[in-house]
Amino acid sequence: MVSVIFPAAGQGRRMRAGRNKVLLTLGGEPILVRTLRQFARVPAVGECIVVAGAQETAEVEAMLAAAERRAPLPPWRVVAGGAERQYSVANGLAACSKAAEVVLVHDAARPLIRPAVIEAVIEAARAHGGAIAAVPEKNTVKVVDAAGVVVSTPARSTLWAVQTPQGFRREILCAAYAQAAADGFLGTDDASLVERLGRPVHVVMSDYRNLKVTTPEDLVMAEALLQAPEA
Repeated sequence: MVSVIFPAAGQGRRMRAGRNKVLLTLGGEPILVRTLRQFARVPAVGECIVVAGAQETAEVEAMLAAAERRAPLPPWRVVAGGAERQYSVANGLAACSKAAEVVLVHDAARPLIRPAVIEAVIEAARAHGGAIAAVPEKNTVKVVDAAGVVVSTPARSTLWAVQTPQGFRREILCAAYAQAAADGFLGTDDASLVERLGRPVHVVMSDYRNLKVTTPEDLVMAEALLQAPEA
């Protein structure tokens, strides 16, 4: 079985909407609900763990219950998050079913993820222990020092823009989170915690449509992509 953790406890200050961005509407439905519906299309997904802000858990539960009356969702539950994303994911991991063999972590604000990408990450996580959805970097990236001076220009062919879902065999992700907690380490994503264990993390080709809705401009772009035919 596959469990999916959805960190959704962020305050969304960059969205400037005065509320959690995943509660905003995209194409007539809350972003969080749209995200879960994509995972409902993947038969291997056995449960969804939504990690919301402590003050929002009741609202999120009511929203998901209403959405489920309109169309089925995978079994879900809502748990309270922590002060950092990593702590929220740790709470979600603790709430996962013991039957879960693979655990995915997916940004609740990525509602345009394709089911085929989800399935590919699950398959790669089963085979290799860890996998992340990503796309080749399109821009030239510079390494810049504290004084604002360019230090180097990495070869673009080696750079990938990392997305979610990120998937891992359950025992690997649990070990990575336990080690990070023991060391007081905060990573930039879940894969960074697994990398610290010396475990390989494989890249799965995603697509540029899988954007994270973070700013008002992202919401406009997501609305446009929602109306555009998929390639």
